[in-house]
Amino acid sequence: MTLSLGLGTFGDISNGPNGQPLRHDEVLRNVVAEGVLAEQVGVDHFGIGEHHREDFAVSSPETVLAALASRTSRMTIGSAVTVLSSDDPVRVFQRFSTLNAIADGRAEAILGRGSFTESFPLFGLNLQQYEILFEEKLDLFVRLLREDRVTWSGQTRAALSNQGVYPTLPPQGLSTWIGVGGSPESVVRAVRHDLPMMLAIIGGDPRRFRPFVDLYHRAYDQIGGTPKPLGVHSMGFVAETDEAARETLYPHYKAMMDKIGGERGWPPLSKDRFIAEVEGGALNVGSPDTVARKIAGTIKALGLQRFDMKYSHGTLPHEDMCRTIELYGTRVIPMVRDMTAEVVAA
Repeated sequence: MTLSLGLGTFGDISNGPNGQPLRHDEVLRNVVAEGVLAEQVGVDHFGIGEHHREDFAVSSPETVLAALASRTSRMTIGSAVTVLSSDDPVRVFQRFSTLNAIADGRAEAILGRGSFTESFPLFGLNLQQYEILFEEKLDLFVRLLREDRVTWSGQTRAALSNQGVYPTLPPQGLSTWIGVGGSPESVVRAVRHDLPMMLAIIGGDPRRFRPFVDLYHRAYDQIGGTPKPLGVHSMGFVAETDEAARETLYPHYKAMMDKIGGERGWPPLSKDRFIAEVEGGALNVGSPDTVARKIAGTIKALGLQRFDMKYSHGTLPHEDMCRTIELYGTRVIPMVRDMTAEVVAA
């Protein structure tokens, strides 16, 4: 499989030229513009995540992706991630099969449980059913992917009996991944459903995820199957120099992490901790050469076929995001391909 190098955003509420937060509608239009730019500079994939909270503008990724589909023609586009636990799998399938038709087969879904829980009370769901909601809804979604008419029953939604769901998919189907945060059970679930696995790495040395990659391959060996592609979704920011990247990103990244950390009981982010994460952790921040070397190292260490970099970070302005997209597409991607050519060919 050819190495795919993508970008992703959650539609973070960024600051405008006056230093004040943009409105949600302004951010959504900027996200589409950023996706168009990504294709123009050679990015392979563009992902948009789903959230249901004030600091992120995207609650309906498929709608934004449909707008992007009409303005692009080459790169794949998809969710990063779709919170399947708090949605209806039939409606998710219908939205993505529609998007896939509009995008002429370029759409994909990454399905996960999400790292935030606001969608559960919003849609009247019980967090005590966290596990069974995802397990059952994923099972139904996979059946919809693979069967023309579906018979299914469970505890979390109405049963289906020989039900067709429309629009149908083309012969090549719909590319669908499972987003995994780092639990052995999630890895085994991906194998059980025979789906590609996308690891979300938001902190620490990416090499610590190697045991999950090894488990993925062992599980496939046990069932006698062929492993599907592996990917990583991680954060990053590119500027002309290492110093410029760090100094530009830090205040926006800190504001984002301190807000989320305040909700979860984390201490405020210090500059030293930020630098440590840049130098030895999961943050791919720096000049094009620095970021390319770090991404290539992760690809080699984990044996990846896909790497997506989340380029939006809290209040980071649209103009800075556009510059990082340009540098990622025109300079980082070519260097990563050169650095990993031998590994990918193997």
